[in-house]
Amino acid sequence: MALRLNDTAPDFAAETTEGPIRFHDWIGDGWAVLFSHPKDFTPVCTTELGYMAGIKAEFDKRNCKILGLSIDPVDSHAEWVKDIEETQGHAVNYPLIGDPELKVAKLYDMLPAEAGDASAGRTAADNATVRTVFLIGPDKQIKMQLTYPMSTGRNFDEVLRVLDSCQLTAKHKVATPVNWQHGEDVIIVPAVSNDEAKERFPDGWKTLKPYYRVVAQPK
Repeated sequence: MALRLNDTAPDFAAETTEGPIRFHDWIGDGWAVLFSHPKDFTPVCTTELGYMAGIKAEFDKRNCKILGLSIDPVDSHAEWVKDIEETQGHAVNYPLIGDPELKVAKLYDMLPAEAGDASAGRTAADNATVRTVFLIGPDKQIKMQLTYPMSTGRNFDEVLRVLDSCQLTAKHKVATPVNWQHGEDVIIVPAVSNDEAKERFPDGWKTLKPYYRVVAQPK
């Protein structure tokens, strides 16, 4: 079954480079980013894993954990992370799931059921669809999915931007406009009445249309 926004992220048990986890328990009461890779020792993914290690502190500030996945065993990951640190200048500082039986990739609808049950003998091209970023909220629901081709490195600054937006929405009932950046004006969601808006935003807002009310980003 295809996963959609606001679906509950499937729970699973897995071995990682930092020991075994149960996914929902590991997330706890915070946020999580799960991002997947088609195979170890691939160049674009090497840059991605290194970059995420470099900005992990930004996710920590937002109470958001990072979890990588690659369709190879954990012992292969342990060798790959040496290359990542050497070439990218950042040691991987978050767990990487080993998925040698393709269980998590199938559970998250990144590979079809008929893909088999072993990573051995598969190439990165065989696993090309395992290139998705999932942002998951404290309610364990999927808040965002981004899927990129193998040839294009993912933009993890954009993931941070979406995380900021989702957290503002969860706390303040605001939405963010096109190309919004942290600190810029936001939009009061249409479900908030003007009476409720007066309580939430006592300093007022600008009404461009009855459905389009702009307000300074809440603190």
